[in-house]
Amino acid sequence: MPKTLGDQRHDALIRYLVEKRGEAGLKQVELAERMKVYQSFIARLESGQRRVDVVELVKLGEVLGFDPTEIVDRLAKMSK
Repeated sequence: MPKTLGDQRHDALIRYLVEKRGEAGLKQVELAERMKVYQSFIARLESGQRRVDVVELVKLGEVLGFDPTEIVDRLAKMSK
């Protein structure tokens, strides 16, 4: 299994999520409260220290107001 942390697609996903949180006007702690997780979970996610699983991506989409299929499609089209 290839390494995904630090992969260009992973980095693009993280940038996208940080951007969406900013557009939603939420601080990490506010997003964490809505996701029912600790703020440190959001910090590790946004710093690229942990992967985002598909269920988390769906929940992030619900909370931040984006369609997760759009970012998945964009990542799938990125060159390897």
